[in-house]
Amino acid sequence: MNPNMKKFILLSIIAATIAAFVYYDLGQYLTLDYVKSQREVFQDYYQQNRLNTILIYFATYVAVTALSLPGAVVMTLVGGAVFGLFEGAIIISFASTVGASLAFLASRLILRDSIQKRFGEKLKTINKGIEKEGAFYLFTLRLIPAFPFFLINLLMGLTPMKLWKYFIVSQIGMLPGTLVYVNAGVQLGNLESLAGILSPELLLSFVLLGIFPLIAKKILDWFKAKRVYKGFRKPHGFDYNIIVIGAGSGGLVSAYIAAAVNAKVALIEKHKMGGDCLNTGCVPSKALIRSAKMLSYAQRAKEFGFNKTTVDFDFAQVMERVQRVISKIEPHDSVERYSGLGVDVYEGEAKILSPWEVQVNGQVLSAKNLIIATGARPFVPNIPGLDQIDYFTSDTIWNLRVRPEKLLVLGGGPIGSELTQAMQRLGAHVTVVDRGARIMGREDPDVSETVAERFRIEGITLLSGHSAKCFETSDGKKFLVTDSEGEETRIEFDQVLVALGRQANVTGFGLEDLGVKLTERGTIEADELLRTNFPNIYVCGDVTGPYQFTHVAAHQAWYAAVNALFSPFKSFQVDYSVIPWATYTDPEVARVGLNETEAQQKNIPYELTKYGIDDLDRAIADEEDHGFVKVLTVPGKDKILGVTIVGHHAGELIAEYVQAMKYNIGLNKILGTIHIYPTLSEANKYAAGVWKKAHKPEGLLEWVKRFHRWRRGGDST
Repeated sequence: MNPNMKKFILLSIIAATIAAFVYYDLGQYLTLDYVKSQREVFQDYYQQNRLNTILIYFATYVAVTALSLPGAVVMTLVGGAVFGLFEGAIIISFASTVGASLAFLASRLILRDSIQKRFGEKLKTINKGIEKEGAFYLFTLRLIPAFPFFLINLLMGLTPMKLWKYFIVSQIGMLPGTLVYVNAGVQLGNLESLAGILSPELLLSFVLLGIFPLIAKKILDWFKAKRVYKGFRKPHGFDYNIIVIGAGSGGLVSAYIAAAVNAKVALIEKHKMGGDCLNTGCVPSKALIRSAKMLSYAQRAKEFGFNKTTVDFDFAQVMERVQRVISKIEPHDSVERYSGLGVDVYEGEAKILSPWEVQVNGQVLSAKNLIIATGARPFVPNIPGLDQIDYFTSDTIWNLRVRPEKLLVLGGGPIGSELTQAMQRLGAHVTVVDRGARIMGREDPDVSETVAERFRIEGITLLSGHSAKCFETSDGKKFLVTDSEGEETRIEFDQVLVALGRQANVTGFGLEDLGVKLTERGTIEADELLRTNFPNIYVCGDVTGPYQFTHVAAHQAWYAAVNALFSPFKSFQVDYSVIPWATYTDPEVARVGLNETEAQQKNIPYELTKYGIDDLDRAIADEEDHGFVKVLTVPGKDKILGVTIVGHHAGELIAEYVQAMKYNIGLNKILGTIHIYPTLSEANKYAAGVWKKAHKPEGLLEWVKRFHRWRRGGDST
């Protein structure tokens, strides 16, 4: 049978039953006065027809709860009055659970698919929580009779919770409340109204029922911790409040915060302070991109009114400049600086011995909490022949001093794209091989194509949809063999840069021996407080994800440090609601929130507003009049769902939208904010203006037009 037909039939049955209930005024039989007046009749019938009474009562109770009809409380009182406490509690417990489960199934069949489809993204966190701790949530709600049970049935039916789990937890969770109400039914003769059920003694019972789940969770957490720490001996005292392993962005910020609140903290780094960002990532790549940008301006001399401009440069000197930039920033992340802040810095390899102990340079340090911030490294695939040639990654490319004539770049993601354009501008001929359909595959197609078009103009060869098969050498030359829809291509190169993403550093320092859990992606699994399966071991940065950005590592570090220092007295759930990022190609690409591709994949309705930067005065004056601002909003509203900016300084322009999304500022307020003229930031205001124009109140404007005509006098036009 068609699923829609099943829904229709079920809805029809439910509607007909409820209509009959209302039409025949069956609710009059589910009132306290009626029950009290018929109490002796019920009891006499029960004495003469015990089995029939139980079956009729059971079926009626199931129907009332399954259809969410009013009267379940009165039915419970009747059960207590007729069957007594013990027998009544058993009958009602099973009847209420069966009825609740039927209501749960009805909600699931009729509503779940449509609700999940429409609000899937908003329900993502709830679904994840239900899958992880749904039993506890349900148990808590069932223990509080004041919470409408029919609403629990309806809402839980919309979640991924299994029916068997729902049945068992409901059975156990409703039992204490059932006992309270059944006991009240036993004393039915003394009750004047339903309010009499809530005597001070019973109110105290309900309060205790509400507190019980919190106590139960604490006990459960205690048992979990006892199990995970089994086999480890906890020290009686600790050398430090926190030991941080890794001095990249996440580790440095964690140590800084701990020292700032006067905690005693140790920071261990085996390689270089500052981690990847300072030494092999953000800083050197942006320095190289800046130098390459200067060359690109020289090549565009005629656009700026010059006949010709030439630049004489030495590739090795450009790479040395990169090192000078690193050296200039190094003091910000140095041992001296952090020692001055009160952090004990250890330069050496860390080895975790227990959840509280770390060995470094032969010395064993102990701490109440550990923070793992070991970062990630370039992913190198197992391509036949790759190990037979000297290849570069984003970690080692900075050792290059001789410019390659033919540079092959594996990967068209952010890292590969940034270095591709910089190297091409510095005189190498670059070929990009990417197995995806387009470079920068996480962005919208029009964004990728805008960058790709610039790459092609600058002479870069793009081979999208090509999978690397093997590397070969022949007559002293190096080749990559690729496959594209069954067709092989041989690409000659001098040097190859592998830029296929990064993998977390989770081995070699004791995590695997300890038993810290990993995700399917190979990162360290963490909860919303950034705790691992060991409650005193926290994690932040690329080693856990889900976003591998320096600013996200620093963002996580605050939560990891504060939670490690102040839990269980105070803790904070990490907030990923507004995460921006940028790819520093030319044009730059910056994004926050959803783009069109993600919105469509997640079935999130949106309206698109697009403003072309070729219209912007400052961009025209700067000869940077290309790119666009794309804003996704809730249909009919100015609430921002996501923004993508492609253009000059997009990474700077996106900040206004990041703040707007963080503090729920809509496009109307951006439009009403003064922006300096002439600046690139006016693009944000003009994008808001495009949205406003599309949502102008046509009816009101027509009345305003008539008003102005009236003020001019007569019938003038």
